[in-house]
Amino acid sequence: MSSNPVAETVVSLMPRAKTELTELVAFKSVADFDQFPRSESEGAANWVADALRAEGFQDVALLDTPDGTQSVYGYLPGPEGSKTVLLYAHYDVQPPLDEAGWRTPPFELTERDGRWYGRGAADCKGGLIMHLLALRALKANGGVPVGVKVIAEGSEEQGTGGLERYAEEHPELLTADAIVIGDSGNFRVGVPTVTTALRGMTLVRVQVDTLEGNLHSGQFGGAAPDALSALIRALDSLRAEDGSTTVDGLAGASSWEGLQYDEEQFRKDAKVLDGVELIGSGTVADRIWARPAVTVLGIDAPPVVGATPSVQAGARALVSLRVPAGVDAAEATKLLQAHLETHTPWGARVSTEQIGQGQPFRADTTSPAYAAMAEAMSVAYDGAEMQYAGQGGSIPLCNTLASLYPQAEILLIGLSEPEAQIHAVNESVSPDELERLAVAEALFLRNYAAG
Repeated sequence: MSSNPVAETVVSLMPRAKTELTELVAFKSVADFDQFPRSESEGAANWVADALRAEGFQDVALLDTPDGTQSVYGYLPGPEGSKTVLLYAHYDVQPPLDEAGWRTPPFELTERDGRWYGRGAADCKGGLIMHLLALRALKANGGVPVGVKVIAEGSEEQGTGGLERYAEEHPELLTADAIVIGDSGNFRVGVPTVTTALRGMTLVRVQVDTLEGNLHSGQFGGAAPDALSALIRALDSLRAEDGSTTVDGLAGASSWEGLQYDEEQFRKDAKVLDGVELIGSGTVADRIWARPAVTVLGIDAPPVVGATPSVQAGARALVSLRVPAGVDAAEATKLLQAHLETHTPWGARVSTEQIGQGQPFRADTTSPAYAAMAEAMSVAYDGAEMQYAGQGGSIPLCNTLASLYPQAEILLIGLSEPEAQIHAVNESVSPDELERLAVAEALFLRNYAAG
């Protein structure tokens, strides 16, 4: 990284950043209170609030959002007449999944092979630390030249929409000239990237029933309709022979213009087993950033161990549909529900229920904020040119903010590059990326103030 006072300050702050991220990762802040204690999320929220107060933020508050979780807000006033920038991250995390699959405990930040491992290290507790590093670096080098609002969400991973609804009910709270969402990531380590499109998502639960109760498969099998088999057929209808998503009425042939994703590199990043084919058609970027993608997240069915020779009377599944920019998620939900109901065979009774939804997002890359970020990233990454990429995941708040504040410029950056393995076991963050992105964010705030 090119030597400059902001960069030198960030380097000096990295040991503190590691200590703070260790403290924050230690909270088991999964916003599913059937699995993890509410006190863990409340502890993380209070940690964030205390950190903001220590940096001189005013009006620091724990916001009780409609989904029963808390988001943390604070405001740091800028110079007279300065612009206001909103910095976003979330402190809630995904469950650790199979803890036996972690090489080190998921809620203990552990350094290994030049990376820091722990649940939330990249997604998105590291994003909070990135924001704090950037602000501290500016304070040590002439001050923060803009007003800064920070919002740390408490239920982003659950998709329950608490902060979106709170923002809609209090639209004045998060108003800003520019918004930096610190919850995406570089295309790969060392490649400075802004995410310019996000797929939206919908979650649908489908229930199939065929019998009043389970039946002996020897006595009734062959004529009695099997609900589990009916469900499997309905789910199979959501994919073409090549694995492309096929939901009746939903367009699925859009193309991605911009940074492309090499197929062999994708296989390595996704850890696809030798001999197993990728699914879908078009470029990899088309498939993961510009087209719909259905995933069966879970099926309620008898486990193999202990299964009895029975024809199943009922079965259900949870289905996720990622929705590309330009498609309304509510309309996609209706199409998915209609498809499942139409393609369930044998006259089986089928019901569908939407349990979560988020709209897709596309940024305006011609705005002044993008020029300010491109210059900042070039400095932080030793002259490398900022790249534009999509992201297959969803950040529902983006569309809420874009709707509430249509004049605000929205940028997405963050620490979730492929090696981070977010949502999987052994999630990690690159401290080099944390350092460079904190420098980039600090320089962006300075450039944006001067623009």
